Amino acid sequence: MERFLPRIVCRLYISNCICSFLLLMLLGGCKSLDPSTNRLPFFITKDLTPQWNIQPTHQVANFSCINQLGKPFSSDVLQGKIYLANFFFTSCPGICIKMTNQLSTIQDSIAQQQGVQMLSFSVMPWVDSVAELHKYAKKYAIRSEIWQLLTGDKAMIYRLGRNSFFADDNMQGDTSTFLHSDKLYLVDGNQHIRGVYNATRQEDMHRVLQDIRMLKNE
Repeated sequence: MERFLPRIVCRLYISNCICSFLLLMLLGGCKSLDPSTNRLPFFITKDLTPQWNIQPTHQVANFSCINQLGKPFSSDVLQGKIYLANFFFTSCPGICIKMTNQLSTIQDSIAQQQGVQMLSFSVMPWVDSVAELHKYAKKYAIRSEIWQLLTGDKAMIYRLGRNSFFADDNMQGDTSTFLHSDKLYLVDGNQHIRGVYNATRQEDMHRVLQDIRMLKNE
């Protein structure tokens, strides 16, 4: 496994906690709504600063991948739907396990809801084959009708992560590597990012569910 890891590096968990704490402070904790409009913010810049009362200029780009069942999955099926997205890889020994365990609680909570999906993009698609994703899905009881584990073209996934989700913490700007973090993104039916969370924190998972309900009522 070590021969694959030099090009993908997980941040130390303690660093994630520090950065996530700072992000939480920036967002004002659980108070992510604009009190004047009772709406969620938009995230349109790389620093992921929440902004209200704007015409959003940023959308998640179109994409086409393969899921854990070996079936094509593209952004076309997400039009008008709310979804959650994160980046991971199946052999990640630390932070990905924490994220997957937390996201499992979200899966159970939205199982009866219509129009809500979960997506996890592999940042090691050359390793995370359909077979590997299927094995991972079975291990964590991931339901394919709710939660898509996605693999595909490396360049496309990296471009999506960097340019659409601002998910790459690679400070060196090396386009051949992708330093993923603990971020979870809430995207509305118009492909706008409306929430950013720490996917390892149970408190943030509670906030995700609240924000999904709020977004459905907009």
